[in-house]
Amino acid sequence: MQEVGLRNPAASLETIGLKGYKTAYWNLTPEELIEHTISKGMGQLADNGALVISTGEFTGRSPEDRFIVMDNITRNKVHWGKVNKSFDAKKFDQLWRKACTYLRKKDLFVRDVTANASADPLYHLPIRVITEYPWSNQFAYNMFRRPGKEDLLHFDAAWTVLCAPGFKADPATDGTRQHNFAIINVKKKRLLIGGTGYTGEIKKGIFSVINFVLPTKTNALPMHCSANVGENGDIALFFGLSGTGKTTLSADPHRPLIGDDEHAWSDTEVFNFEGGCYAKTIDLTQEKEPDIFRAIRHGAILENTAFFAGTREVNYADRSITENTRVSYPIQFISNAVPTSNAQGNPKNIFFLTCDAFGVLPPISRLTPEQAMYHFVSGYTAKVAGTEVGVTDPKTTFSACFGAPFLPLHPTKYADLLGKKLRKSKANVWLINTGWSGGSYGVGSRIKLAYTRAMITAALRGDLDHVEYAQHRIFGLAMPKSCPNVPDDILNPRNTWANKDAYDAKANQLANEFIKNFEKFADEAKPEILEAAPKPLTVA
Repeated sequence: MQEVGLRNPAASLETIGLKGYKTAYWNLTPEELIEHTISKGMGQLADNGALVISTGEFTGRSPEDRFIVMDNITRNKVHWGKVNKSFDAKKFDQLWRKACTYLRKKDLFVRDVTANASADPLYHLPIRVITEYPWSNQFAYNMFRRPGKEDLLHFDAAWTVLCAPGFKADPATDGTRQHNFAIINVKKKRLLIGGTGYTGEIKKGIFSVINFVLPTKTNALPMHCSANVGENGDIALFFGLSGTGKTTLSADPHRPLIGDDEHAWSDTEVFNFEGGCYAKTIDLTQEKEPDIFRAIRHGAILENTAFFAGTREVNYADRSITENTRVSYPIQFISNAVPTSNAQGNPKNIFFLTCDAFGVLPPISRLTPEQAMYHFVSGYTAKVAGTEVGVTDPKTTFSACFGAPFLPLHPTKYADLLGKKLRKSKANVWLINTGWSGGSYGVGSRIKLAYTRAMITAALRGDLDHVEYAQHRIFGLAMPKSCPNVPDDILNPRNTWANKDAYDAKANQLANEFIKNFEKFADEAKPEILEAAPKPLTVA
């Protein structure tokens, strides 16, 4: 067994069961990892310098195959169910040993990184990522915090990630659902990934770990959101599911980006968990997402994209492999990023983004802390059924705390922590509808991006602090009656519908969907959260 690269001399892979491997390459540079990837026939360089790889059979996460080991630490804390499926501790040990045996006589790539860019060491999470493939290791370099050379010589990992895409489980004997798996063991502080090369399993596995550790050991709130900061130090958070505009609306040339996906809010700061970005690239253009487009260069990794025939030019519109084409890159590839990936103080404004294809919710409304907790737990957006003529019925989508697949604890635990922080910080919470107005999808029209940007700018500047508000009679939301650079007549959605009775009926329908969705959280929710639910109109 050979050890190559910069490492803590006291560090040993044998202590976790890895023996008989060929060479362990520690903390290689991106250039070295790219060379290994290309020499193994696992990737190509695009004409923009990015490494293009294929993740193989899986081009996205497999939520059905994510497990948490049930033990005396997790048994009464984890919110067990469809999202958090339990795994037997002895089966985990068995699978870990089998993975280690599989990796014998193979090259290993080891990366020492940290999660959490906090100024306070209390929140740091040192992680050792051990991968079968060199490009998986480069992904870890891109996505996590990168210690300096001196720090690497003394690095002491708290958690270990073992990622072996070529190792497939036997469901009949290993306790998995199928041959791929991602299993978190809190007691042993290990994340085991096998049978899948999709790199997002590494990123989201650690995010799930942090979502368990932070609320149970500290008073920091983990959040699935983007964050930026103004020139006066005012922090803004942007929550939203896919398609709501989270990436687009948090990208502001006048407000440096703290991070684009995963953050925590402590008593003194907002900090990014990551050291990089993992962005979708389908249909990417320089005009639509200039920051992302420019970040795709040497050091970035493109996943499952294709070239134009006979060239090394990436065809971002190509869907032949998947629609979930991705790029990872270090956050410093974004020119407007905050170098430290954190900002001192509390958020001043928080935006919940939803694309309401029913045309019911106001384009902007201000929430009370109780309403914020309710809508946080709900995590609502709507997706259109399709773009064909006659297919006009949108589908409601709810994802608790805007990140249900990554929440080991009951969603109300995170909501209660949010409520405490809102009351203490007096932060403004805004619900922003980036969806439809004047009718549902197929009848109304999409709210103009220019209007949405104007509303967010007005909120950030304090222009909406002293305007007159009206209350939505079903959802109880406070709707401003005026907003700079936005027509007054679109601010109350009912006014934009030609048929007011049809609006009321659709609003009632959506309100009942909210209420039905919240039933599964009601047993743990405090009375003030339940009171913030919408109140459907009584139909005579």
